[in-house]
Amino acid sequence: MCIQTKYINPFTDFGFKRIFGSEESKPLLISFLNDLLPIKHKIKTLTFNKNEYPGMLKEDRKAIFDIHCEDEKGNKFIVELQRAEQDFFQDRALYYTTFPIQAQASRGKWNFELTPIYFVGLLNFMTFNDENYLHYGQITDKYTNEVMYDKLTFIYIELPKFKKEKEELSNHLEKWLWFFNKIETLDDIPEEFKSDENLEKAFHLAELAQMTEEERKNYEQNLKYYRDYVNTLDTALKKGFEKGIQKGIQKGMKEGEKKAKIEIAKNLLDVLDNETISKKTGLSIEEIKELRK
Repeated sequence: MCIQTKYINPFTDFGFKRIFGSEESKPLLISFLNDLLPIKHKIKTLTFNKNEYPGMLKEDRKAIFDIHCEDEKGNKFIVELQRAEQDFFQDRALYYTTFPIQAQASRGKWNFELTPIYFVGLLNFMTFNDENYLHYGQITDKYTNEVMYDKLTFIYIELPKFKKEKEELSNHLEKWLWFFNKIETLDDIPEEFKSDENLEKAFHLAELAQMTEEERKNYEQNLKYYRDYVNTLDTALKKGFEKGIQKGIQKGMKEGEKKAKIEIAKNLLDVLDNETISKKTGLSIEEIKELRK
């Protein structure tokens, strides 16, 4: 495979973990998470935890996270990059949070106190029916809109909704989102990003020329898998769309035929009996009786 771009695709598993999931890139992940969280939760240090959790029972499914880490206060973070829309995504996110919850159960006596868990989903698709690209959810009282429980937080970022150009960026988080959406198309780091130590390092890590031969091979294989995956989804979507159009046409034709039969029947009500009209139009006797009413 001949790669023509200067920077890696951050939506590949390799690219995402190179930018956010290594010891070298840990300061970048801290920067990104701090941009998302309230000031009182600012992170100073992070420790990467294991990314794979077995179920409590042998027959349970296991959870494999993109990134699972913990800050100096014990707050736990699951950071997931979702490359394409999938059924029950929010159910999956909730399911994933149950593993670090269960892992907090101490052996012996335990008073059930939990440390906060944050699920951060970078979504390369749109899932909410609004214009907001950032969604911040906690368990909330339906009547008062007050937070009932603040130790379980879901943060979703819908990257396709983020449409700002470089000149319109108004905060540090928006720079990160622009980075994810645009980096693969760039020839060099923009001047506006060179004054930011973490973003400049992100560009450096994402540069293909900085990879070893082994890393480049791994990336090329990962990129091929990503492109095949996207093409498969696009093909399925196209076929589904075409099938939907055909069904719509057929439904429209049937509805048009029915309306035409009804109009003919209306014109015959004064001159023919119900049985004859039914034979002429194909409508049922009951339908014709309704028309007479």
